[in-house]
Amino acid sequence: MKLIVKAILFISLFQISVMTYAQTLPFRSVAITVSPEIRNSFVTGGRLLLYVSREREREPRDHADVKFGFTLKNWDGASPFVLEATDKGILHTDLAEGFIPVPKKFYYQAIYKQNVDDALADIPGNLVTRVDSVEVNGPVNLTLKLNTVIAPFKIVENKFVKPIVIQSKLLSGFSGHPRYLKASVLLPASYFDNPGKSYPICYHVPGLNGRYEGVNGMMANKSFSEWWFSKKAPQIIYVFLDSQGPYGDSYQVDSENNGPCGKALTEELIPEIEKQVHYHKDSGKRYLAGASTGGWVVLGLQIFYPDFFDGAWAYSPDPVDFEHYGLINIYKDESAFYNRFDYLQPESRTIYGEPKGSMKDAILDEDVLSRTNDYRVSGEQFGAYNAVFGPRGKDGLPTMLIDPVTGKIDHSIAVQWEKYDLKKVLEKNWSTLGPKLQGKIWIWTGDMDMLYSNVATRFLKMYLDKTENPKSDAKISFTPMAGHCAEWSDVAVLNRVAEKAAKK
Repeated sequence: MKLIVKAILFISLFQISVMTYAQTLPFRSVAITVSPEIRNSFVTGGRLLLYVSREREREPRDHADVKFGFTLKNWDGASPFVLEATDKGILHTDLAEGFIPVPKKFYYQAIYKQNVDDALADIPGNLVTRVDSVEVNGPVNLTLKLNTVIAPFKIVENKFVKPIVIQSKLLSGFSGHPRYLKASVLLPASYFDNPGKSYPICYHVPGLNGRYEGVNGMMANKSFSEWWFSKKAPQIIYVFLDSQGPYGDSYQVDSENNGPCGKALTEELIPEIEKQVHYHKDSGKRYLAGASTGGWVVLGLQIFYPDFFDGAWAYSPDPVDFEHYGLINIYKDESAFYNRFDYLQPESRTIYGEPKGSMKDAILDEDVLSRTNDYRVSGEQFGAYNAVFGPRGKDGLPTMLIDPVTGKIDHSIAVQWEKYDLKKVLEKNWSTLGPKLQGKIWIWTGDMDMLYSNVATRFLKMYLDKTENPKSDAKISFTPMAGHCAEWSDVAVLNRVAEKAAKK
């Protein structure tokens, strides 16, 4: 049974159609206040996100059936703000399949997005309400109190874990205010027994919007932790990078919108890390590993900085060829919402090929999260792509490759994405890049990748298989019926890194 939900007035009316059955969930208004104890932390002009859920097992911000977004442009936080039924500029996502019509008890929670250096919602510096509930049997008025500032990430305290945070002169200069680079370093078991020794070093790039506290999960994983401190583990320094960017994941590369992120990584953060851990930069044992977004990033960094890095292991990388951006050719297709057969363009699938979501719905979901009412400041996947790969607009925000309403692709913008199209970069520069990349590229993906990214990787392999002078020795493998990142393993990757390092 398919549910279609259309918001006529923000939180004043849900119109739910279930086949021939219709039911409404009326909300008249929402009153928002800021607790006095956190008012000094309030920043005007943020995006209010209201999460509504039928379940209580998880907080609504972690599992919402529907999300509403509204930008509070002129609110100073000192007095209550009331959203009326007539307020415009409100966006919403569709309700989840199986959402139960009223009368029903619903749980709700709100986040106020105000961190200008991080477009995500549930991150440090933003404000959040407690979870509340309401019995919906007729028109109701909701009240929200923003009473908590989301706290900064904390890195686990351990002798073998070293957090590193530095202010970036490059990024601060670009943005006109302080911006920081972060990483957490996991030291090998023998590190303190060998002062001054230069160990191989592997930079782990997280998946979409991953943060440097990823080391916390590794240390909490009993199996990994026991292995890491056993005699079986390779003696490698494992560094967890942070992908924070003002529009979502920075992808660790220079861009018009995020600033010189690649330069800051290679000229500021990595030198500082390696200074602190006594890595000898002339040892030739500086490696990269990552999956999903991290898979694209490590491959991109190896290609853009072929002499700086000594090998990259990429699992299920994001599209490496924009002629196959999922199932879309951004250079030729007219629409991102409908394919050449005029069918709704799928964005994700199961490993059995069943479409789970459409590009149209994926873009709408990101529109809801963005203070601009389009995906540019969503902080999520396409907002990040758009900011990293596209040019900066006259308003200082990223230009849009895809029209958020019609899905029309702007081919003048698509052309400007080419410098991040890894297949095109290799095609145009193989005579100089080819020799420098020998023995440095390993890629794995499942042939039923959730986001169809395996298609782009297939075409990259077809190109590399035909290269000459030199003939590429990139190792690219596919597993039938395997999904996104299905074979990623920190242990396996670190063992492969150790094997390569031993040959130096």
